[in-house]
Amino acid sequence: MFKKVHFMTALILLVTVLLAACGGPAAAPTDAAGGQEPEAPAAGSGDVIVVGSKEFTEQQILGKIAILALQDAGFTVEDRTGLGGSSIVREALLNGDIDLYWEYTGTAWLAHLGHEEPITDSQEAYEKVKAEDEGNGLVWLDYGPFNNTYTLMMKQSTAEELGIKSISDLADYINGGGDASLCTNQEFYARPDGFKGVEALYGFKFNEDQVVLMDSGLTYMALRDGQCTTAMGFATDGRIVDFGFVNLEDDKSFFPVYNPSPVVRAEVLERNPQIADVLNPVSASLTTEKMAAMNKSVDIDGKEPVDVACEFLTSEGFIDSCN
Repeated sequence: MFKKVHFMTALILLVTVLLAACGGPAAAPTDAAGGQEPEAPAAGSGDVIVVGSKEFTEQQILGKIAILALQDAGFTVEDRTGLGGSSIVREALLNGDIDLYWEYTGTAWLAHLGHEEPITDSQEAYEKVKAEDEGNGLVWLDYGPFNNTYTLMMKQSTAEELGIKSISDLADYINGGGDASLCTNQEFYARPDGFKGVEALYGFKFNEDQVVLMDSGLTYMALRDGQCTTAMGFATDGRIVDFGFVNLEDDKSFFPVYNPSPVVRAEVLERNPQIADVLNPVSASLTTEKMAAMNKSVDIDGKEPVDVACEFLTSEGFIDSCN
């Protein structure tokens, strides 16, 4: 019996040696202290994160920033940027067709949540839309410091010639019989936080034949080329300075704050909490100056939004490369 036990032990040892020599299962890696190294946690739950955006330049850039940052963190991401206007992208989020996109606090408060009184304080606007959207199954991550509110623009030379510095000056000019026209997109012209509200507060009105409707990105060129005397724009657009425009002072504080925040479906964030860890620091770095420079890179310099997004993320140290 004793000899048989020794024989079986020797046989087991021999088989073990042969398995190791033939590429059998390797031992777990160890650290310098001899202990087993912990495995690096995988990003996400295996979900494909679908990122959407509106159609205009800034939204395209923000969408690409989110995509590249999440991919660098190990997420699999589907690109659905450039879907359309605010209502289309919001509906896609609520329906689960996309998982996140960057929205502006003012747009959510007035257009999506249906409030009539604008909010002019960034923190207040953020806290209120975040709290109310919890009931819609949406989570607002940290908001960025830039405020892309609407603006009314004129050529600096025209504004100086007519003595117009503010929207009140524009109202006085029109009410006094001055010849003026407006280039705007359909959404801004019709929304309560858009031009209809401006006219109501400041007490003036453009005749319908003085209003030229076009896509958002075309209003700057139309103003530059003399198709209108006044145009709607966005405060962070890089073309304002480049084209020699001046923003008319909103002296009655009509326009609400429009700080950007990634808005994520709650069920997706619950399964993938690292999304917040990735995007919150990115939001904090988005100043007006940086956003305007990125917009200029696309609209003036002709770069692609994805390349501008990559340059931003690498220059800010969020990722090493976009390969």
